[in-house]
Amino acid sequence: MSLAVASACAAAAAPVYAQEATAAAAAATQPEVQSVVVTGLRQSLASSMNLKRNSDGIVDGIVAEDIGKFPDTNLAESLQRISGVSIDRSIGEGSKITVRGVGPDFNLVLLNGRQMPTSNLGDLNGRAFDFANLASEAISQIQVYKTGRAETPTGGIGATVNVMTAKPFDRPGLHASIGAKGVYDTSNDNLPRDIQASNSLTPEVSGIYSNTFANNTFGVALTGSYQERNLGYNTAAVSNGWKGPYQGNAGPLYAQQNQITNAPAANALYSLPQNLNYNFNGVKRQRTNAQLTLQYKPVDTLVTTLDYTYSENKIQTKRNDISAWFNFGPSASNWTGGSPSSPLSWTEFVTGSDIAMGAADFATKTQNKSLGFNAVWKPTNTLRFELDTHHSTAESGADSPFGSSNTLGTASFSRGTTTVDFSKDFPVLSIQGADFVKAGQQVTGSVFTNSYMKGQVDQTQVKGAWKVLEASELRFGATYSKVENRSAFSNQQRDTWGGATKPSDYPSSVWHQDSIGQYFNKISGSNNAALFNQFYTFNFAQVRQLASDVSGQPALYLPKSTFDNDARTGEKSNAAYVQFNTDWDTKLPIHTSVGLRYEKTDVVSTALVPAATGISWVSQNEFPITFGSPTFTTLTGAYHHLLPSFDSDIDLTPDQKLRFSLGETIGRPRYDQIQGGQTLNSLVRTDGGTGSQGNPALKPVKSKNLDLSYEWYYGKQNFFSAGYFRKNLENYAGQSQIDATPFNLHTPVGGALWNEAISTGGCLTSDTTCIRSYIFANHPTAPGVTPPGVNGNVNGTIVGQPSDPIAHFRITSFSNQKKASLNGLELNWQHMFGNSGFGVSSNYTYVHSGLRYDNNAIGEQFALVGLSNSYNVVGIYEDKKWTARVAYNWRGEFLSSTFDGSGPNPQYVEPYGQVDVSIGWNYNEKLSFQLEGINVTNQIQRVHSRTQQQLESVTQAGPRYMIGARYKF
Repeated sequence: MSLAVASACAAAAAPVYAQEATAAAAAATQPEVQSVVVTGLRQSLASSMNLKRNSDGIVDGIVAEDIGKFPDTNLAESLQRISGVSIDRSIGEGSKITVRGVGPDFNLVLLNGRQMPTSNLGDLNGRAFDFANLASEAISQIQVYKTGRAETPTGGIGATVNVMTAKPFDRPGLHASIGAKGVYDTSNDNLPRDIQASNSLTPEVSGIYSNTFANNTFGVALTGSYQERNLGYNTAAVSNGWKGPYQGNAGPLYAQQNQITNAPAANALYSLPQNLNYNFNGVKRQRTNAQLTLQYKPVDTLVTTLDYTYSENKIQTKRNDISAWFNFGPSASNWTGGSPSSPLSWTEFVTGSDIAMGAADFATKTQNKSLGFNAVWKPTNTLRFELDTHHSTAESGADSPFGSSNTLGTASFSRGTTTVDFSKDFPVLSIQGADFVKAGQQVTGSVFTNSYMKGQVDQTQVKGAWKVLEASELRFGATYSKVENRSAFSNQQRDTWGGATKPSDYPSSVWHQDSIGQYFNKISGSNNAALFNQFYTFNFAQVRQLASDVSGQPALYLPKSTFDNDARTGEKSNAAYVQFNTDWDTKLPIHTSVGLRYEKTDVVSTALVPAATGISWVSQNEFPITFGSPTFTTLTGAYHHLLPSFDSDIDLTPDQKLRFSLGETIGRPRYDQIQGGQTLNSLVRTDGGTGSQGNPALKPVKSKNLDLSYEWYYGKQNFFSAGYFRKNLENYAGQSQIDATPFNLHTPVGGALWNEAISTGGCLTSDTTCIRSYIFANHPTAPGVTPPGVNGNVNGTIVGQPSDPIAHFRITSFSNQKKASLNGLELNWQHMFGNSGFGVSSNYTYVHSGLRYDNNAIGEQFALVGLSNSYNVVGIYEDKKWTARVAYNWRGEFLSSTFDGSGPNPQYVEPYGQVDVSIGWNYNEKLSFQLEGINVTNQIQRVHSRTQQQLESVTQAGPRYMIGARYKF
């Protein structure tokens, strides 16, 4: 891989790769950046060392090995090789970045110096940029600014990442190349047939053309790429989270005479699994990227650039799953010691319950478009002005007639005593009494979701630079930004989880028997003989059509064409900055930069949310809300900040350098955190419901930053560096829950009929089946009661009445909560072993914060997410014909969320290490071949809650291999 550190050195020697005017056009709000053309790993690493040495502040980066040839096919995978940068993976490849312990939402991503909008249906409208949307072929370099400066746009507390694309004036003359790859993803081979793609081998093609004309006064660059990938992943999960924690001598574990081995101590905490789910996912992805860049230089003092960038990411997902739901009735369990205490095994004694088997078939499409104009004018040798403006959008929505997400539930009501063994990495589900012949499979409940998100940024930047003295420069500028974000969705939900039709409505041929363990063979415990190793897959479209025909209500099996929830947020920001750079002719040469930036932002948030009108009890555990007409609400907020910065570097000796930086930066709240309106989740349980609401008055996180760095360049290609950083954070936005009674909805739980079933009918409070049966048998005509089979109601409903209790909801919102601090250490070592062709590049990052999640506390907590240590080791070999690289990336355990499916519970992503390999062979100067392997050791990813036995999820995917060729013209 070729690493090059992008530097911010205005007084450096003239660059080769990016000429002065182009650097200004590409990075509208960044310092001028020096880059070097390299075509080999050793040459690239040597250049990166020199760029790091000459940079202002703490700046790292990655430069393309050659035009159209970036080190990795995924930008995030490349970024993880930089010290302090860790990545989150989605569908087996890098998606988002965490820098120096600061999560993805607080790292600002720019495209050619411009703020980019974000849109991601799977991220509830956060600010995190998804690098999976961009192919690497058109990227010339990525700059990672780890220290804040006045001229750098705000929004990146961890780092500001500037992605730069190729420009024709970067390299005058004709340059062109084409490339093709075949991608073999082994994970597609490890899937049930109903969701498996027909071919695991898929194509990638790319090309780039760049040329200048008329004595290099006019230039054109055109890049394009198209990639397909078929993949899969299989997950075992407690997807609805862990109920509790409860005190060791109270709670559901002691609600009846249960069989308890090694019971939790009275002063210990314990939690119970709400469910267990095995899901199997087949994914197809098509990614298209293109960019057209036109440059014109009418006179030597003026350079203009017009560019248009387009990307499209289409993803189709098919899923089958099997799950069991726990109601915390009569049970047997075996527990770990200590606190928190966790079940090594959990058994519930049930009869005739559901063996739930669901499926999904949906597709999404994300499009990014950006049109920009840049002009750089140098009227004199000491004065320089720049104008940059752009209009950019990111839009995501459904790309399937079945919506952007869906679930079609089926079940056989033959589940007897059910056990889960949590003693290994893989949770083993055992079921007694299953009989798919006597209790045939049938469609139950269903959900069809139609989601839409759009982000838009209109931004204009004006900046200037004036060399006022021989060794000093004054930089100044102003920015206006208008950022709009819309998030909308609707659910078509049929809550017939007790059965929507009859087993006889479905021919036996639609159900396809399969086994479970084979799809988790890399996970410890999956070969347990006690595993219930039988389930049925099915074709989603076929069974959906059968259910639609039988029900006579086809609209219930398609997504709505309108949105029930529609949240729109607008931010208008004005900024101005001034920065003074000086070189000091002292005994130890010193360079300083002092700056001040002012930011003012106004927030307006409007939301359309449905009004709730009632609660119906439709099956054993489901109490869906009835919604009426939606209404709009509007809320506002505003804030302003004055942000100082100071950077300096000192040449201790010709080979040693010391850097020092102080500054303040801000990171704006996520879009979903500042959206107006309150949204209730459609399903209520016996203990109440849940919902969420935003807070447009949230202030941004403010960070006071300190950086120290020592660098020693002990050879032409060798260096060592050590850096210390500290961040003091305030106004950090965290989740909190309030207990509320929105709309004063009445629930049957705890009402007169419910209480009578317990006191007279002898039902346990946890036995909802008994309670429902008693009410239907003894009060079939009571207000709100519709017995099974009446008026076409298959399962019967019980609607909350005015005399029933008012339902309580746990409403999740956001607030500026606590102050926090984190500090860390970054170590880098690069060494080339003479002329042997061998070399190594490595780094280690240590991050620490005293604000961590307390696993022995009940209730909501504030803790920093994404905080983890990491290291990288890259070994290389290169000669005239061959290039080889073996890279190992490791990230330690980190907290990914403070909530799971049941409420305030931590989710810890366990340590993960991945090996990637690449080999290149140059046939001649124009034609080369490449072989790459990603995750060649087939590592699994696991997430747990308060203890390792409290599994949240464990996922198995598979290695990916690529073979390709590239030709340069």
